[in-house]
Amino acid sequence: MNKIVILSCLLLLLIGCQLQNRPEVKAPIEVKVAQVISGQTLEVLGIGEQPNLISQVRLLGIDTPDLQQRPWGNAARERLQELIGEQPVKLEFDVEVKDQFGRTLAYVWKDKALLNEQLTKEGYALFVARSPNHKYDHRLERAQQRARLLGIGIWNPENPMRFTPAEFRRQYR
Repeated sequence: MNKIVILSCLLLLLIGCQLQNRPEVKAPIEVKVAQVISGQTLEVLGIGEQPNLISQVRLLGIDTPDLQQRPWGNAARERLQELIGEQPVKLEFDVEVKDQFGRTLAYVWKDKALLNEQLTKEGYALFVARSPNHKYDHRLERAQQRARLLGIGIWNPENPMRFTPAEFRRQYR
């Protein structure tokens, strides 16, 4: 009987420690898009205590061509603008909420569509896993495989993108 009590206490202690170490997951929030900066970066209103403060948001799990990577960079920005339209979007967060540049990291939803996935599926973005944020990696990877198989956007065999966005930035900046 005494061993059962001790084991039960140890189990409760272990569970309690694990719950305290779990990162806090923020609930999705609705924001208004002030401006689409690129295919992967937005300026939004409505994050935090000051509803009129503009914040930069970086779409998680994707990398789109640099704006100087013509024609793909501008095409990605224009497509994201079309997908967003004039309506508010919802931002869903993962484990890490900010990047090294202070941008908010988020999955962006409009209606019931994950825009990060939509851009990738249509060949405007590359899937890039970024630890520790992996919530939709499987969906984004499948979307990229689809775009590659169909040869659309940056995967078009007649006009392929020669450098990944990261390679382009390293080489030309």
